[in-house]
Amino acid sequence: MTTQRVGSAEDSGGVGSRARAFLRLVMIEHSVFALPFAYIAALTAMFQRSESVHWWELLLVTVAMVALRTFAMAANRIIDREIDARNPRTATRELVTGSVSVRTAWTGALVALAVFLAACALLNPLCLALSPLAVVPMVTYPYGKRFTDYPHAILGLAQAIGPIGAWLAVTGSWSWEAVVLGLAVGVWIGGFDLIYACQDVETDRQQGVRSVPARFGVPASLHAARVTHVVTTALLVWYGVLVGAGPLWWIGLVAVVATFVYEHAIVRPDDLSRLNRAFFTVNGVIGISLFVFALADLVARGLRP
Repeated sequence: MTTQRVGSAEDSGGVGSRARAFLRLVMIEHSVFALPFAYIAALTAMFQRSESVHWWELLLVTVAMVALRTFAMAANRIIDREIDARNPRTATRELVTGSVSVRTAWTGALVALAVFLAACALLNPLCLALSPLAVVPMVTYPYGKRFTDYPHAILGLAQAIGPIGAWLAVTGSWSWEAVVLGLAVGVWIGGFDLIYACQDVETDRQQGVRSVPARFGVPASLHAARVTHVVTTALLVWYGVLVGAGPLWWIGLVAVVATFVYEHAIVRPDDLSRLNRAFFTVNGVIGISLFVFALADLVARGLRP
């Protein structure tokens, strides 16, 4: 029944409307969460290598990041479509309502995957060789809620790949600085996924969907999220020390800590009404603001266009 409705609903629109619906499906605007940290890694690597921006490499990093995230989101929506249909909060998603068919979603996902692999090939042989490893957690994450109470950790691993991959894209070699930054991003995003999952506790328990909130409850999950963001801050401090960051980086980090404090102040176990503000707005501000300060710091230290 659902598959037939999907096909008929999609067939009523043209290519442009299907493309727009697909972009809504993958929430393309949420690339803002991960892209700034990939840029921090790439630009820092460029600064250490030649103190100048290599625009072609930066473009390819952007294409690779957006393409891989698009593939991951499309695969997530496809794999979770039956779970989404049973959850009132997600029952209006495109694959459930029929504004995007499963066939179109898979087509978009595979095109995005091909673009990601092509960008990796244009960057350097190491990026291409490691690219399949980057894809694995993207597909594993949506299945995680079926076999573990900690799918947030898989999401964190997937997101940690971004800064590490961006550094590899520029240098073609391993970097522990990038690993520390990647861990900071992974722990950060895993932490706010703990917060986001709190809104589905009752539905998840009824449907057998596994998560930390479903297993341990909302108060414990919010406490765990606070711990992850303390760890994130410590890792960002460590990264700043490793790369010899200047004053502007540390000012940006203070702003991030203040934003973390605000985020946890507006979400409480007895009041989740502002959860979407914490998830979408506050976390977008964290990524963008730290990137702005990191870029300003690199420019102040001599990074040239």
